[in-house]
Amino acid sequence: MLRFMREQAGSWLIKVLLGAIVIVFVFWGVGSFREQRGGRVALVNGDQITLDEYRESYNNLLEQLRGRFGNNLNDEMIETLQVKKQALNQLIDNRLLIQESKRLKFRVSKEELADAISNITAFQNAGIFDSRIYKNILDRLRMTPEEFEMAQKNAMMIDKLRTFITSSAKVSDQEAREWYNWINATVDIEYMFFDPKRYKNIQTSEEEIKTYFENHKENYKTDAMVKVRYLHLDPEQYRSKVTLSDEEAREYYDENLESFKMPKTVEARHILLRMDPDADPETVNKTKERAIDILKLAREGKEFAELAKKYSEGPTRDTGGYLGEFRKESMVKPFADKAFSMKAGEISEPVRTQFGWHLIKVEKVNEESITPFDDAKKDIQKKLTDNKAKSLAYDEAEAVSDIAFEGEDLIKAAKERHLKILATDFFSSKGPIEGISNPSQFAAVAFDLSAMEISDVQELGNGYYILQLLDKIPPEIPPIDKVEIEVRADLIKEKQDQKAKADSSAFLAALKSGKTMNDAGKQFDLEPKTTGFFNRNGSIPNIGFERDISEAAFQLTREKKLPENVLKGSKGYYVIQFKDRKIPDSDAFEKEKEDIKERLLAQKKSEIFDALLAQLKSKSDISIKEGFLK
Repeated sequence: MLRFMREQAGSWLIKVLLGAIVIVFVFWGVGSFREQRGGRVALVNGDQITLDEYRESYNNLLEQLRGRFGNNLNDEMIETLQVKKQALNQLIDNRLLIQESKRLKFRVSKEELADAISNITAFQNAGIFDSRIYKNILDRLRMTPEEFEMAQKNAMMIDKLRTFITSSAKVSDQEAREWYNWINATVDIEYMFFDPKRYKNIQTSEEEIKTYFENHKENYKTDAMVKVRYLHLDPEQYRSKVTLSDEEAREYYDENLESFKMPKTVEARHILLRMDPDADPETVNKTKERAIDILKLAREGKEFAELAKKYSEGPTRDTGGYLGEFRKESMVKPFADKAFSMKAGEISEPVRTQFGWHLIKVEKVNEESITPFDDAKKDIQKKLTDNKAKSLAYDEAEAVSDIAFEGEDLIKAAKERHLKILATDFFSSKGPIEGISNPSQFAAVAFDLSAMEISDVQELGNGYYILQLLDKIPPEIPPIDKVEIEVRADLIKEKQDQKAKADSSAFLAALKSGKTMNDAGKQFDLEPKTTGFFNRNGSIPNIGFERDISEAAFQLTREKKLPENVLKGSKGYYVIQFKDRKIPDSDAFEKEKEDIKERLLAQKKSEIFDALLAQLKSKSDISIKEGFLK
């Protein structure tokens, strides 16, 4: 299934998978319909999680990470991200939430489930659910309808639980204002910077160098190195061997006709009069009356685009309300339903959505069509040629691997197939410098091999590889004479840092005793600087992005102008002193208030739901098979 997903990554099918199905599998697991399959890896209040479920969750999570990190994803990253633990935790969370949903007697009726699935765009043909498409997609994903429907049902039950638990969440104007003040407050500080590099002529003795080396030996350990020979079977080199008939292209076209359909689109403009979704009836009626007045002007012959520039309250106002060409599913339902029922040149009556009242003018209607075979033929031939070339390269790699696996040397196996053997110099875990498209993954495979061992066929982005380990140099701590120059440089940096820290601490003590920055700075031949006003999340003028310094600055007040300690930045040490603070403007807050409340409400709901999950975990009996996550 994973290979199928990679091959179809750009298709409408996988967009559906990521948009509708993976939500169920990656986040919520696959539900209880597989509880009897595979070995048990965990128990959640007596409800078992099987090895099959875990593998499905792990593989889907891995596929998502590959989509995010591409070829940069390697074994080290997978271990760092604790993918195994994440996959199991997601399944455990799913079990707990389903159990709680059942305890609270939430139900999903057959009608609700059918309606939800029939509304998934990928399962539709011309906007209508098509059971043939539904079954075809599930067959490709190696799922039964029962399995998918159970997973969908579980996800819907969890959604009901989420809605129930978070429905009481509210955000007051006061909370929104406090958050706005906190995030948009600005502060101005004076500071003195002690740069370690200003301390020259640092002396070091042989004894100090030896002692430093003894205390920091691990810093100078060499990387493990390996050297391999390898085969690279590039699909591009097999394209000339591909034979492709017009019948094959036609057959592909006929079997995948759905992917060549061009859906109906509409090109339109609109005028939006904004209104809160929960507006009272009086506001709703008044806003609608304004829309009707504008509609009258349009029907009297006033240019719709000019009316939009004058009256619209939406983001397309400056372009005369122009929305461009769009598909039905890209707009909210009431708007889309109306726009797609109109003819070119028509102007609608007011249409209400969650954004307010709209007037819609349809400028062009592009009916649903199918790309003719002759127009699609070139792309089909390229796709089929690419696939066949890739298959030929893989088959060749498998043939060599089979011969080598039988005990033959890789060189002999390659010669029998007239293939060129390549070799690397020694390289570290970062991979060879040249010639490899995915060096880190190449290195990961190489470092897993024992002496003269031959790898399985590896797909590394630009084709297939087979590696054989020739030699390995283990990491070692070199003798001091090999790294003395580096050790001395590091010791000097440490001494410079110590002097900068000591001087900055003495400077801060002088300020606390009552001296001004100017007077205290004379002892160190330094002059204070001023940042000007900056906010919490921005760069500090003349200093840069320094999170600790920013946090310390916002803790200072007119009463407490100095921090407790000096502050270590990325370039050296800072002593800061409060100058002034500004509270953001009330008018600016009013313009953003509703958006802020929405964001805070979403955050609060998330926190409430996370707290529920934590509570469920704390009072549940959860056991994981011993050693499973090691």
